[in-house]
Amino acid sequence: MAAASRCCAAAWLCLLGLLRDAVAFAPEAAAATRRLRTRRAAVGPRDGMNVLFIVVDDLRPVLGCYGDKLVKSPNIDQLASQSIVFSNAYAQQAVCAPSRVSFLTGRRPDTTRLYDFYSYWRVHAGNYSTMPQYFKENGYVTLSVGKVFHPGVSSNHSDDYPYSWSVPPFHPSTGKYENDKTCRGKDGKLYANLVCPVDVAEMPSGTLPDIQSTEEAIRLLNVMKTNKQKFFLAVGYHKPHIPLRYPQRQIRQSYYAAVSYVDMQVGLLLDALDDVGLSNSTIVVFTADHGWSLGEHGEWAKYSNFDVATRVPLMFYVPGMTTSSVSQGERVFPYLDPFSHILGLVPQGQSKKVVELVSLFSTLAELAGLQVPPVCPETSFHVALCTEGASIVQYFNASEDKMEEEKDGCDDTYRCFNEEPVAFSQYPRPADTPQWNSDKPKLKDIRIMGYSMRTIDYRYTVWVGFNPNIFHANFEDVHAGELYMVETDPNQDYNIYNNTSHGCFFKKILGFLKH
Repeated sequence: MAAASRCCAAAWLCLLGLLRDAVAFAPEAAAATRRLRTRRAAVGPRDGMNVLFIVVDDLRPVLGCYGDKLVKSPNIDQLASQSIVFSNAYAQQAVCAPSRVSFLTGRRPDTTRLYDFYSYWRVHAGNYSTMPQYFKENGYVTLSVGKVFHPGVSSNHSDDYPYSWSVPPFHPSTGKYENDKTCRGKDGKLYANLVCPVDVAEMPSGTLPDIQSTEEAIRLLNVMKTNKQKFFLAVGYHKPHIPLRYPQRQIRQSYYAAVSYVDMQVGLLLDALDDVGLSNSTIVVFTADHGWSLGEHGEWAKYSNFDVATRVPLMFYVPGMTTSSVSQGERVFPYLDPFSHILGLVPQGQSKKVVELVSLFSTLAELAGLQVPPVCPETSFHVALCTEGASIVQYFNASEDKMEEEKDGCDDTYRCFNEEPVAFSQYPRPADTPQWNSDKPKLKDIRIMGYSMRTIDYRYTVWVGFNPNIFHANFEDVHAGELYMVETDPNQDYNIYNNTSHGCFFKKILGFLKH
């Protein structure tokens, strides 16, 4: 009976997909123009605001503001209470370098042609503008602290300086000790363990990388305040990426402990934003490069197309938009000790709309009052400035109930169905069966690409043949598929691909990839 219900649901979704495919371009374009004019009118007062962009490594949405009852994250929850929070936000690939290059350029991995760590998009794919570069070219001082771009070849060993940043990016000096023997065992000796709480005073230089990043970011906030310069400050925190090393405290789960450690750093940083009096003139964005599996699907890693690997936290604090205007000197983000506060704060606004990190570029441009970069043409390797992710500012002001009412009352059924948001992710494999490099194949070894489409109702993934020499996915060479219905299988444990007619899903994902 359950299987029959799922098949009926799939058939209904197919019908909706076919209706969406039937939409003419002109009515949709006109509607988009009307929405853009409306949003621009709302965005105007925020022109010229600073941007504080916080990105965390390997952070799935295990936060109090996302309903997690175990983690202690009062500072991030406090930020969420003043923000619009997206509960269904997804990365484009669940590995660091491809994800970061994707959302920082506004292009998908098939356009950056980066699926591993070993190429620089400006040379390998196209000389694409980045989000910080765009802000820099529009009068902002752009600053990078910690892990923003993935270091190494994928950012030209320079974090894309001087294109993206006004001054050379800051990396904590203690980062070089990441794999050193710093974990003290019961025998008193030091070991290079992947998981261990540490005494910060015993660490090299008496600190940890993320602590250093917070200190540098606070220093830069004070410099920007003194110089009265408009800024785009990106701060990248390395934990909860392995190795899980964090200051000692009594908590059961190492990953959760690392999240609380990051929460402390975020709290100190936002408290400093209050101290310099910039909370009323700074947009704050908080997100992660991808998620992390904590045992789901038999995995303790990322490297997949499942929700646990691709879903990320995403929130935007926009003074005067997500919260009422802040008076000069008013404290918005007082620091909260994660182990002495029980808050239960709820987000200022929460959207269940499915969104993608590739939309960050156009969204932040619109929020800051800049001209939104144009949508990329079908082939954009020769286009320096365009984005493949649409702005999601349209979801900021309207409540979920209001948007549903507008959808129900829409006089153009086809157009309403067409506006259902979809998130696309992908992941490469070297073979159909597991082997030593299955999780992180180099470009030359990729033989299969898994393309995944997530809507509010389902996740559909198709694994097809891939030629790394010409970057070509062959959709006539299907190796396997996955289909999970979210309502009846929220953890995506029961693949019904072989039990369901799914031609419409295939048609939809193929149609997207061709455009």
